[in-house]
Amino acid sequence: MHRLLITGAGGTIGSVLRSGLQGTADVIRLMDLRLLEAEPGEEVVVGDVRSLDDARRAVNGCDAVVHLAGIRQEAEFDAILETNICGTYSVFEAARLEGCRRIVFASSNHAVGYYPVEQVIGTDAPPRPDTFYGLSKAFGEGLGSLYHDRDGLEAVCLRIGSFVAEPTEPRHLWTWLSHRDGVQLVRRSLEAPDVGFLVVFGVSNNRRSLWRRDGWDRLGYEPEDDAEAFAARVGDEQPYRFHGGDFAR
Repeated sequence: MHRLLITGAGGTIGSVLRSGLQGTADVIRLMDLRLLEAEPGEEVVVGDVRSLDDARRAVNGCDAVVHLAGIRQEAEFDAILETNICGTYSVFEAARLEGCRRIVFASSNHAVGYYPVEQVIGTDAPPRPDTFYGLSKAFGEGLGSLYHDRDGLEAVCLRIGSFVAEPTEPRHLWTWLSHRDGVQLVRRSLEAPDVGFLVVFGVSNNRRSLWRRDGWDRLGYEPEDDAEAFAARVGDEQPYRFHGGDFAR
């Protein structure tokens, strides 16, 4: 790959991927609302994904996009609509117009957050979003399906769990995605051949996971970490009724 774009590169996940994905492309282009300082092998684009013109400028000349930009928690619907829904549309449409071949989309477990914790699910389970935020992620998955079927764009949608350095609460025993596993998952999503359209759960090798490993084999994803190593520290009392935890009220 010659050039890779990361949107929202200054955020929590973007900051980890920025260094972790070195070597996947000759050049990594970083897009954010604020000016970032480029390291060797990087380019920086200041822009807003809500603007199709900005998105096209960022995507131009890129072979693939890791789309992270957006509001990362629940918010008023108008804000979610503008940034997470319209902004994600802008990135997919820019990829189509600029001839980019693949998007790795940061979806979320909150796209299925209203499944009860007694139920283990796979990616064949219909969306049950727990918030407007979760709804926006289900919308992004729908965009990926549409742009693949209609335009041939490859799209991998990662239903990310809890992307933190270490588990800090009981829910993380099933939702944790470690930093090194997260980097591996995105790298595999960029490099695996002929993925077409694919939705996978983005979690580590957690023995208490409520989500099946559908699609991991297609990517070649083999996570190394298990949140169980932190169980004694965080406790295992689970006060939640639904997969979405605090998001599902």
